[in-house]
Amino acid sequence: MISITDGQIYLENDLFYAGIRPAVNVGISVSRVGGAAQTKAMRQVAGRLRLDMASFRELAAFAQFGSDLDKATQAQLERGKRLQEILKQAQYEPMSLSDQVILIYAGVNGYADEIELERMQEWESALLRAMSTSHPHVANEILESGNITDSVEAELKSALDTFNKSWS
Repeated sequence: MISITDGQIYLENDLFYAGIRPAVNVGISVSRVGGAAQTKAMRQVAGRLRLDMASFRELAAFAQFGSDLDKATQAQLERGKRLQEILKQAQYEPMSLSDQVILIYAGVNGYADEIELERMQEWESALLRAMSTSHPHVANEILESGNITDSVEAELKSALDTFNKSWS
């Protein structure tokens, strides 16, 4: 645990060794600032991400006991694994806000659900390359407005659908 002026951050060894850095347990960490320090675009996607990851960690701990899981629980675990992969970032490779928002949006809205776990990094790189070449105005709009407007979201959904159909 790290105590900071406006809350506490809980770090976990298991997350660190799984490649999640910073290895913050979002389920029990608290902050008075919270989302106020984020852009609106990040708040739009990160709120659901936080809940999904907290649920995933609880389900993953439960699933270790070898219980039979229903389809919905299995799907939630699989999505959590993909979201965890999306949150991994290589050292010394900063990512723009718009790229982060695009990837998190894709993850929490199920666009990565059918991607093989071993190919997630490849999928992420290809997706960001496709977005920057075919739909650069989406990232520009997210950066300029700091928001995912309805028109940007519609174009983002269309771009993600098209990309997933063509990606192999």
